[in-house]
Amino acid sequence: MTSDRLEEGKRRRAEVIGQGRHDAAMQAATDFDLPFQELALRYCWGEVWGRPGLDRRTRSLVNLGMLIALGRPNELRIHLRGALTNGATRAEIQEVLLQSCVYCGVPAAGEAFGIAREVLAEAEFAGAR
Repeated sequence: MTSDRLEEGKRRRAEVIGQGRHDAAMQAATDFDLPFQELALRYCWGEVWGRPGLDRRTRSLVNLGMLIALGRPNELRIHLRGALTNGATRAEIQEVLLQSCVYCGVPAAGEAFGIAREVLAEAEFAGAR
């Protein structure tokens, strides 16, 4: 079961964040942090992201709000890309960021809007090619 969840997690994370980003994370893992990578892949991506209660788009939008609240800009960047991959629209992302302004604070939302502008511009540029 554990190796099945690990393989499911690898597949699912690659689908959401992109194969290249997944591969880079795995290649950068050392003996020290590989157990963390595998735990996150089994539990987060293999178990929780595979549950039927929420679709991927909804999970992505929820993640954005949580990452803003936690002040995790690097993860926010990754999950903004994932949200787009999972079908979230610019308008939905904007609404999550606006709501975070009220519940997480203006500085957190301001930083999130800046990051989102960059990620959305990258996505638009990539789509234009």
